Amino acid sequence: MTVFSGVTTRASRFLEMKRRGEKIVVVTAYDAPTARIEARAGVDIIMVGDSVGVNVLGYAHEREVTLADMAHHIAAARRGAPDIYLIGDLPFATYENRPQALASARVLRDAGADCVKFEGARPELVAALKDAGFDVCCHLGLESQHQLQKGRRGKTAQAARELLHDAMALDAAGQDFIVLELIPVELAERIAQASRAPTIGIGAGAGADGQVLVVHDLAGVTEREFKHNRRYGAVGETLRAAVAAYAEDVRAGRFPAAEHGFHMAPEERAAFERESGA
Repeated sequence: MTVFSGVTTRASRFLEMKRRGEKIVVVTAYDAPTARIEARAGVDIIMVGDSVGVNVLGYAHEREVTLADMAHHIAAARRGAPDIYLIGDLPFATYENRPQALASARVLRDAGADCVKFEGARPELVAALKDAGFDVCCHLGLESQHQLQKGRRGKTAQAARELLHDAMALDAAGQDFIVLELIPVELAERIAQASRAPTIGIGAGAGADGQVLVVHDLAGVTEREFKHNRRYGAVGETLRAAVAAYAEDVRAGRFPAAEHGFHMAPEERAAFERESGA
């Protein structure tokens, strides 16, 4: 039997979108300017993921991301997009048990998250977080925090059955969303059909209720190509070219030009020169 509190939250809007067959647009952001741009572009949800570690902080793996890192970047994104629905990741080893999960979730909520996300089939944590008043997003398939070897999941019939079972257990516990990462299209479609909660796909085909991409990947900041990604821009190359042009102008004496500075009023300059002995 599905367990729900019956309390209407901001997440209810997305349940209605699922029922109407409207796709949910999700994208990551880790700072205020990017979040502001995304909100103005009309996305439905901003996700501050632990992908901040490898995309912004220079970490080698998502496991290095701390709770303080997540709170810092959630707060920044919230300042940039004060009205948008925001999902924040609980980082590795911050939800090992119920008390720790609740304490960590409070940190993210205080930073500005509307919803907290964790990886793995932990229906007992969903129930505990929901009982404490949190919106909860689950995450199955590729779990970067727990699987050191990144790659597709659910490729065999047995593995797909296990993921379907896990998704339904999380749904029964009351999840508000579930991210499905790098799983077969057929499995993602089956979960989307069976789940009450909206499914958010990444590398899981078009059958999910919504899609999420890392903003650095879709905008062309990252250099690596991913099968699940489509590049919608070349921000990295544009930024490199802009910085290179700036460097060339500085070295050639073309920047700053006269129009980029200002002068003292004549009387102030005269007084300055008198008083400074110029």
